[in-house]
Amino acid sequence: MVVQTGMNLLSTTQQHYWVDNLDPWIVHISGNVGIRWYGLSYAAGILVAAWLFSRWARQGRLPVAVDQVGALIAYTTTGVLVGGRLGYCVFYNTKEVIRHPLEIFAVWHGGMASHGGILGLVLALWLFARRSHIAPLQLLDAAAAVGPLGIAFGRIANFVNGELWGRPATVPWAVIFPQAPLIHGVNVPRHPSQLYACVIEGLLVFFIAQWVYAGTTRAGLTTAAVCFAYGAGRFIDEFWRQPDLGQPVYWGWMSMGQLLTIPMIFIGIFLAIRQFQHGAVPKG
Repeated sequence: MVVQTGMNLLSTTQQHYWVDNLDPWIVHISGNVGIRWYGLSYAAGILVAAWLFSRWARQGRLPVAVDQVGALIAYTTTGVLVGGRLGYCVFYNTKEVIRHPLEIFAVWHGGMASHGGILGLVLALWLFARRSHIAPLQLLDAAAAVGPLGIAFGRIANFVNGELWGRPATVPWAVIFPQAPLIHGVNVPRHPSQLYACVIEGLLVFFIAQWVYAGTTRAGLTTAAVCFAYGAGRFIDEFWRQPDLGQPVYWGWMSMGQLLTIPMIFIGIFLAIRQFQHGAVPKG
């Protein structure tokens, strides 16, 4: 990918590019009160997870009774929301939180980190598994098979919000994001990196996870596949995403998002090797 600068880039603004002026509110009452598309994306992910978990529980693919699915969803939802918020505060907003610790609770200011949400999900599933005397990997596999779809929903909401925009671009499908920083006083077109992420780290990983989860008897293999596929996909699509303002860029090119995916890739490789070394272990 080549990022153009100077007059060459500014000349592209003379062309017609679509402007992302989408309304982030579905229903806006006043101030920060209402229903946002971002909130709807979380609700959609939770509903899909509840439906699939219930279906798999009835089929015997998930070692949880149908009447326990509600509690499992409550655990996972809490883990994702709390982990996502804390992850954003720790990884991306550390200085502001140190100055104003109550910023952690200011969810109306926005800010969720997918890596933090994943860590929160893992912890929540471990707690539920321990309480229910279930092997944690069996629950992690089910969550891994569903989670990427929630990520896809979230990336669509990011696009609607006009946030997490891409780097400057001149491709025909480039988009002008009104909230993006100006370059030489001009709001230049950018890659719609949110939509790239929706496909690469969301939908593609979801289909891979569904295929692995349906076809393997090895507990932990779905989790391994998702860790590797999501990590690799996130690492790749970050090349089109503009690094968050004020965030460090390591070695002149690696973003924080890319740095955080490296452990996931290695965890995925480690889990896959471990599962194949130990042979097939029933999932439920």
